[in-house]
Amino acid sequence: MRQLSVVRCQLRNAGTRDRASNPTTTDNGPLTTDKKEKMHLYIIRHAWAYEHGDPRWPDDSQRPLEDAGVERFAHVVELLRERGFAPQAIATSPYVRCRQTAEIAAAHSTQSPQITELDALQPGSDFAELIAWTRQQQVDSIAWVGHAPDVSLLTAALIGDGDALIRFAKGSVASLRIAPPLGAGCGELEWHATAKLLGV
Repeated sequence: MRQLSVVRCQLRNAGTRDRASNPTTTDNGPLTTDKKEKMHLYIIRHAWAYEHGDPRWPDDSQRPLEDAGVERFAHVVELLRERGFAPQAIATSPYVRCRQTAEIAAAHSTQSPQITELDALQPGSDFAELIAWTRQQQVDSIAWVGHAPDVSLLTAALIGDGDALIRFAKGSVASLRIAPPLGAGCGELEWHATAKLLGV
């Protein structure tokens, strides 16, 4: 619970700093004077990994996906691709299970996205750093791959409700439509797909 509170506080503070430093943003949200086209941001919780505490991986950052988890998430991404899932760039936590999840997403994307490992997506995600990195990318669709509960908090911050409880099952994907400028409260949740919902 302590980590959850700390991350939520970071997200709120980042949103406040973002509004203060961006002249095209007001306390009521982004102004409509920015003519840049909207973008898609996909937020992904890593797929099914071996159990936390498994003695084979004393360093939890090295704990990988299960073979069945790899196959199941590949099926999830294949179904989402048919529905328009096509990130052009992917940022991921450097933890092995997240990197593997990102690689599966990239392998099944029609855009051949480059994968970038970001410390900002490690447990206790840094919202401000993620926003800064994403703003630098010259693409129309980006995916973030991270951990629970951070993926829930990041999504809540982007849609403008830092207290929203959005449950991310393992291997689930949320699609947000982003109205520039990118920052807290700039997004609209289009859909949130789980393996169970997709029948996988």
